[in-house]
Amino acid sequence: MNSAALSLGIVTGSISRKAGGLFTSVRESAQSLAGNGVGVSIYGLEDEFSAEDAQAWAPLIPQHFASKGPTALGLSPALMRTITNAPHDVMHQHGIWQMPSRSVTQWHRRTGKPYMISPRGMLDPWALNNSSWKKRLVGALFEKENLRRASCLHALNASEAQSMRDFGLENPIAIIPNGTHMPDTGQKLPRPDWLPNDGRKTLLFLGRLHQKKGIIELIEAWSLLKKLAPDVQQQWRLAIAGWDDGGHLVTILDTISASGFGLDDIVMPGPLHGREKDAAFVHSDAFILPSYSEGLPIAVLEAWSWQLPVLMTAACNLPEGFEAGAASELSTEPEDMAEILRDDLGADLARMGLAGRKLVEDRFAWPSIAAQHEAVYRWMLDGGTQPDVVRLD
Repeated sequence: MNSAALSLGIVTGSISRKAGGLFTSVRESAQSLAGNGVGVSIYGLEDEFSAEDAQAWAPLIPQHFASKGPTALGLSPALMRTITNAPHDVMHQHGIWQMPSRSVTQWHRRTGKPYMISPRGMLDPWALNNSSWKKRLVGALFEKENLRRASCLHALNASEAQSMRDFGLENPIAIIPNGTHMPDTGQKLPRPDWLPNDGRKTLLFLGRLHQKKGIIELIEAWSLLKKLAPDVQQQWRLAIAGWDDGGHLVTILDTISASGFGLDDIVMPGPLHGREKDAAFVHSDAFILPSYSEGLPIAVLEAWSWQLPVLMTAACNLPEGFEAGAASELSTEPEDMAEILRDDLGADLARMGLAGRKLVEDRFAWPSIAAQHEAVYRWMLDGGTQPDVVRLD
């Protein structure tokens, strides 16, 4: 590895918990890169949690800028000026379809230096079909040009790389997964107040409450499970932890109410972060993500790091989990999901959890992932031998 200092600018839509899984994955990646000696600067849009959550980036100090107009557009003249004039060797943009993309393009025009874009699943078919009119408009205005000019695109997996090709992009693509830290699974954390201590096991969902996550289908499957295998359903409770995204919480609560579940059957603790999130993993017995579309869900990696067995759809883009015996594949159809829940929750899942922990240790630890990113940045900047993670086809 070239020993010369590398200056990296990271652009992300939000530096706070409102970014969902990106708050963890982008932050921990940046911290790992800084730990490897890379000079890292963070730029993002301001929201109600920015000031509080900026502390989580330590020792990095992210800059966050107020925006004007519709939040979804992310228009911030101050951010645009700062990024355009930033003195970095390489820029790395996380997420697309907002105005910060235009700032990155302008930085490149001014400096002639390379930049990478991580769409973070936002070019996957489901994501493109969601608010498609907005994406066509933003694409025509500036995003397609921004994507085409990128020196390298970053995909979390082969499926996302294919989505980029299907979108018509011909740039080099670096396939590098998300990572996670390895917690001490033997540590004792207090049982959360929201989780009854009545002997029932807990199946945990943790993430933003959005329609693409399949939460409504999960609740419907949970209702069917009550009829299909009442003995199994009575041994487990479902915990749905997360923050409302786009008003989906109302639909979730209405579905729970219509299903006739009580507080012992489904608990909703709201968003969990830091030690509260750790405690949720420690006191849960399995993790579930019945999603329709994901880049590479950090919550699944975190669940595995805590040695939890995982139930997830193929759309979570972690086929390694199925291959390693660390996960069971879900359907998004409630009837099929209920049958899978009956079979899996009625079985011994300990071996699946152990396999998940080993998988993370072997393939998803941050130090090695940060080193792969740095190698690609230096290749973008200086040329030389193409890193193994980069594909041109």
